[in-house]
Amino acid sequence: MASVFIAEDDLYLSRLYKLILELAGHRVIGIASNGEMAVNIYKSLLKKPDIIIMDQRMPIKDGIETAKEILQINRRAKIIFTSADKKVNKEALSIGIVSVLDKPFNAENLVNKIQICLD
Repeated sequence: MASVFIAEDDLYLSRLYKLILELAGHRVIGIASNGEMAVNIYKSLLKKPDIIIMDQRMPIKDGIETAKEILQINRRAKIIFTSADKKVNKEALSIGIVSVLDKPFNAENLVNKIQICLD
């Protein structure tokens, strides 16, 4: 299965994503609670994750800004963007994010989206 990095400022959601992903057989290799932390953790990972789950609304740096920085480090990074604001979806996809999940979504949608991105 996949190695996953989660960038989500809501502690409850990041724990829920981790539980869902681990139950589905994936391995969570890191969790960041803001955009700046996400970039720093990503840089420090010797083995980059197969998938990044990234929230749009995060403190310090939002998801778009964070994704741009990560994609500058690794253009092949596969980022699944999560947002309740559908207005940012087009911009997210235009900068190289591979997929978008509109909040709220269920566990099955999350696991399926990861599988689609891995294929």
